[in-house]
Amino acid sequence: MRTQVAIIGAGPAGLLLGQLLAKQGIDNVIIERASGDYVLGRIRAGVLEQGMMDLLREAGVNERMDKEGEIHSGFELAFNNKRVHIDLAELTGGDTVMVYGQTEVTRDLMQARAAAGLTTHYESSNVLLHDVKTDSPYVTFEQDGQLQRLDCDYIAGCDGFHGVSRQTIPLSVRTEYERVYPFGWLGLLADTPPVNHELIYCKTDRGFALASMRSPTRSRYYLQVPLTDKAENWSDDDFWEELKKRLPDDVSSQLVTGPSIEKSIAPLRSFVCEPMQYGQLFLVGDAAHIVPPTGAKGLNLAASDVATLYKVLTRVYQHKDTACISQYSDICLRRVWNGERFSWWMTNMMHDFGDVSVNGADAATFEKFMSSELNFYTGTEEGRRVIAMQYVGLPYEPILPSENH
Repeated sequence: MRTQVAIIGAGPAGLLLGQLLAKQGIDNVIIERASGDYVLGRIRAGVLEQGMMDLLREAGVNERMDKEGEIHSGFELAFNNKRVHIDLAELTGGDTVMVYGQTEVTRDLMQARAAAGLTTHYESSNVLLHDVKTDSPYVTFEQDGQLQRLDCDYIAGCDGFHGVSRQTIPLSVRTEYERVYPFGWLGLLADTPPVNHELIYCKTDRGFALASMRSPTRSRYYLQVPLTDKAENWSDDDFWEELKKRLPDDVSSQLVTGPSIEKSIAPLRSFVCEPMQYGQLFLVGDAAHIVPPTGAKGLNLAASDVATLYKVLTRVYQHKDTACISQYSDICLRRVWNGERFSWWMTNMMHDFGDVSVNGADAATFEKFMSSELNFYTGTEEGRRVIAMQYVGLPYEPILPSENH
């Protein structure tokens, strides 16, 4: 088999890249180690920045998103039993975000790929990348017990933190930056009306909580919990009771509870791999970087990687400008580190670190610093604007033509 671009991973990043490339007449094949049902069963993010919305429209997979997605022009920060509104539209000059679940984005992309007759191999095992530093890279994998080889020009590693793509880059070449947080998020999905029409991020003495949603009839809530907790040890009643204690009083009284559809615990970490390119291999999304979900950046940073790589490869194939390839990692990392810093900052401000010392400060001192930080930034219009502009995301950078082109 041969294709122009081999895409490793059929999550939203790989599927979106494949759809955009196909729109430009660039042939691509996706190889995914899990089943399609498993990919669709993963419950993930639900807040889309303007840049990602525009990218989905460019890919032609926006019909259901534009019909069912909810535009949010703001969100709230709650602490000391008070609520501060961050008016995104007013503070940024009109920018907003959309609430539309990652599962729905993935479903739309999968259906569009199938309708276009594009090739995706699900349940592929023993995926290996070869000769990525040469002009003739290829991928081997097993499909239905048979060894397969896919020759290509370029490889896009969209296979997540535990995938093979990043591991293909020698340790001597890559540098990894990581911070692991001493807590996780226990998430619960329920077919109940959201407690508020906008997201509420809650800082309390009992720990962080987030009131979110997927639709007017489906809620998504999170609780900060110790890493030692297990989701199966939390009954629905226990979850709802703890959530009520962490929501502001006037919000808690409006909470509608019900049986959970899904419940799981996600650990929090900040992670970046540099560089994001090695020869003809490009890392995309979680394969290169992970952010704590506090800033709603994970899926959106993956989309910005996709936008950059899609534009690079379009220049390569339509303008024969292979020199522009060298821009990929630098452009992506500028946006990645901005998202990492904002997510780290929001996580520090809104969570309870217990008895753990942070950044050289003992727990009590660090908590005083972060409480002061939160009061300062929410107490002035200028401070709220800083939060709002980072939350809606930076514009995507253009790919500049190479000097020799």
